[in-house]
Amino acid sequence: MHMVNTNVTPSTNNAGLVGLRFFFETTCKQPAMKDCLHFRTEPRKLPVVFSAEEVFEILRVAPGPRLKYRAALSISYGTGVRASEVCNLKVTDIDSDRMLIHVEKGKGGKDRKVTL
Repeated sequence: MHMVNTNVTPSTNNAGLVGLRFFFETTCKQPAMKDCLHFRTEPRKLPVVFSAEEVFEILRVAPGPRLKYRAALSISYGTGVRASEVCNLKVTDIDSDRMLIHVEKGKGGKDRKVTL
């Protein structure tokens, strides 16, 4: 396929392959052709992990005179909770005795517990 030798992303390449598979299987009635078409996979990249000094520096320069932004950043980075979930947290959602945070209506509208 021509797209393999160009700077086309794997997702764009795979979208073209799906169209070709449909064309050969449905329109041309040649299902054996789909064995010649191979999907490309995205290379997996490791996430960027900040050092302890970098995290302290980010928290130190957090905007605002109060602890609100620093606390939101600390919770987000330390627990892996999404930004929208941090914004919707209430004081009653934090169970300091059991070291848990109850996230209500997170991604997909699901509730979950996160370790503090």
